[in-house]
Parts: sequence; structure tokens; C-alpha cells
Amino acid sequence: MPPRTSRASSLSAGSGRANPAAPNRSGKPARRKRSFLWSLYKFVFVTGCLSVLLLAGWFYLTPSGNTYRYMLADTLITTQHREWAKYIIGEKALRERVAAYVKQFEEMGEERDTHTIPIAEDGPTTGEQAAEEPTSIQEVDGEGFHGYLLTVRDPKTVRLVVPNKTGRGEKVSSMVKRTGAIAGVNAGGFADPNWKGNGFKPIGLVISQGKVYYNGLGNTKSVQIVGIDKNGKMLAGKYSLDELMELGISEAVSFSPRIIVNGKGLIPNRAQGWGVAPRTVMGQREDGAMLFLLIDGRQPGYSIGATLYDAQEILLEHGAVIAANLDGGSSTVLVTEGGEIVNKPSSSSGERYLPTAFLVFEHPEAVDVPNIWAGLKPSDIDAGKW
Repeated sequence: MPPRTSRASSLSAGSGRANPAAPNRSGKPARRKRSFLWSLYKFVFVTGCLSVLLLAGWFYLTPSGNTYRYMLADTLITTQHREWAKYIIGEKALRERVAAYVKQFEEMGEERDTHTIPIAEDGPTTGEQAAEEPTSIQEVDGEGFHGYLLTVRDPKTVRLVVPNKTGRGEKVSSMVKRTGAIAGVNAGGFADPNWKGNGFKPIGLVISQGKVYYNGLGNTKSVQIVGIDKNGKMLAGKYSLDELMELGISEAVSFSPRIIVNGKGLIPNRAQGWGVAPRTVMGQREDGAMLFLLIDGRQPGYSIGATLYDAQEILLEHGAVIAANLDGGSSTVLVTEGGEIVNKPSSSSGERYLPTAFLVFEHPEAVDVPNIWAGLKPSDIDAGKW
């Protein structure tokens, strides 16, 4: 005779109906769970919608939100995705914003610079001068950005160098190694169709060793330049070619805006600093020392970038009496002896091919820079063909 089995144990070993708390018996625990999840979903959805509405209200309707909105638009304007800015401020406002900056930059280059520097005698240095390092580099930090300040003691050691092959630009690290320079930074801008240019067609003027290497002015009588005269004095602002020659220009490229003149900053606040981006800026102290400020950017977690106002304030703190913007963005690069890259260029493909660079030499008088554009007209150069 088989052993007796209790009702509880037999039911528990069977279909599971012995467990009165099972969800599929009455359905109440399952319904409570679904109800809780639905309530949570509604809470998250409503909270998210309210947050979006509040953020949009702040972004579009408050003074602080508008300041941030236009700074974000300015940041996009400095990139290859300029057209995206219209989704933030509108297409009409985008056109007006760009036109306003062009006009502002022109006006910032009008005031004549009157700063002076000590004129050093040519010849070997002795005593304390000989003991000083020709260059020094220090790190700089600010709100959301990291960068470097290169100081060049003698401004007459700076030369403008250009590529050595027709039809393509050259990396600054290559220029430094090829010429034996002790440091170098990127200089002027260039035609860059579809952001895939070969770096060989400069914009505006290129002057090296007092000679015009490239003239892309066309019918334009004056242009914004950044350069150095034969005595080592920095020149920046709006000049005609004849004026530059009369002033004894030695090395120069076309770029803008000038942000410091006669010891005063020209950008009134950060909101008018043309967005956040990688920056290369050149300046000079009253004692003649050259300052090259390079700010990395477009790299969250490391350095987002700086406004031109940020760059201006850093250079003023370091004694600059004149300063001007050079090509920045993914072109920004600082190189030391042997071609070592100090900063972190923002380009996904690494260092870019460029038409010009300001290089520092121990013996600048021995530097020979051949004119790679000799015999070429701007119309002869295909900026997109490698």
C-alpha cells in the first residue's frame, strides 16, 4: 500500500496551486508591479518634459540663456559645421552674426599701433643674455581649457617658414625637423574646400625675409596682417602692402583679428569672444619678447577651447602690449626641437598640412626659405588637389 501523502505536499509538488501567493493565481502582485512601472514611466516622462520646457525657456527667454546660446552658435561658426548654427539662432541671425564679426574684426585692426621695443644690436650676446634660454614654455589653464605659452626672448630669432614641395602644405613638425628650428607654431590660414584642403593655397599675403612670397589680395588695397619687422617689432592690424614695405616688414601672414593694441584689450567681454575653439595667438611684450599662446580644444574631458577674450586676458596678464589671432581650430600646434608636438591638436587625423609657420632659430641669419610659390598665380593653385 503506497504511503499517504498530505494534501499540502501533493499540491505543492503538482501544478503549483498549493502556493496561494503565486502571481498567476490571483494576478494582484503582477498588476501591482505593472501599475508601479507605469507610474514610474509617467513620472519620468512628465519630469523630462518639464525639464526640457524649463531648459528651452531659459535658453531662449533669459539673458543668461541667450548669452550661452549665442556663444554656442559662435563656437559652431568657427568649425566646418557653420550651417548648424542656424538651428540655434536662425538662418537670418547667423548671416547677421557673421557679417557683424567681419565688420568688428576690420574695426579692431584700424587703430595704429605705437608700441616700441628695445632695438638690440646685431652680433653675439654676452653675459646674462647668453645665459638666458632662448625659449620657455609654461602651461596655462582656464575655465574648461588647457594650453601652453611659448615665450621667445629675442623676436629677431623668429622666421616665417613655408613648405618645401609644390602642391601641398607641410606639417609644422616636419618644418621644424627639416630646418633645425628649436620651436614652431602654425601661422596663417589657407583655402580649405570641404575641409579637405591640401594646405598649399594661403589666404592673403605671405612675406618672408622681407620679400612677398604670395600675394592673394587681388584688388584689395589693405589687409589684416600678423608679423614682425626687421627690428623684431611685432606688427598687427590693417595695412596696405606699400605701408608694410615702408615699415620694414620682415615676416608676415594675413589673419585677424588683432585683440590687443597699445597695451589695451579690444574685446570687451567673453560673450563677444567669437565662441569657444582651439586658439593660436601671437603677442609681444614691451621688452620685445614674443608670446605665442596655444589653447587646445574640442576634446571634452581635457580641453574644450577658449574664446578670444580668454586669450586676450591671458596675454595681458603676461605683459603683452600687442597681440593678434592666428589660424586656430584643428591647425593649432606647438612643436619643439626635433619635431616633438607639445599640445594635442584637435584634428581626428592628427597634425594638419599648412602653408606657413612661425619658427624659432638659434641662428636665424643662416636660415634660407625658398619661395615655393615663385611663378605661380593664385588662380593656378587647386586648393583641393593633392
